[in-house]
Amino acid sequence: MSKGTSTGGGADDDGTYCAPAGPEAPAAPPGPAGGPPYAECVLCREPTEYPESTRGATLCPVCAWQEAGRSACSG
Repeated sequence: MSKGTSTGGGADDDGTYCAPAGPEAPAAPPGPAGGPPYAECVLCREPTEYPESTRGATLCPVCAWQEAGRSACSG
């Protein structure tokens, strides 16, 4: 390489290509919306999308998906 050869990015590359466009950093995603108290998952204790009054074993979406995969493959 010769002197003065750039390694890419061009003459106006100031290292801010991936920086946020606005004056402040992006806000954190909002938490669950207000509503009924949600039941805990019986496997991982994360909140589910079901209210606490739901009877039976409640699973969060992740555990429900994993459980469906386990039961589908056990023939």
